[in-house]
Amino acid sequence: MEIPYQSLEKTTLYALLEEFVTRDGTDYGVRECTVEEKLKQVLRQLELGLVGIVFDPETQSCNLISHRT
Repeated sequence: MEIPYQSLEKTTLYALLEEFVTRDGTDYGVRECTVEEKLKQVLRQLELGLVGIVFDPETQSCNLISHRT
């Protein structure tokens, strides 16, 4: 199920985004970015509707998905 990012408390949203951007094996391109830069990039993608937050009730986990076609 998709969760609107606006429905999450700010601290919860940032914790979720920080967990996502610090996962092992996450590749952000040629240039290294700080965690804060990565958080800003992902938050901007949420604001633009390019990505969304999904919750899987079976595994009780959240993830980000791309809305790009």
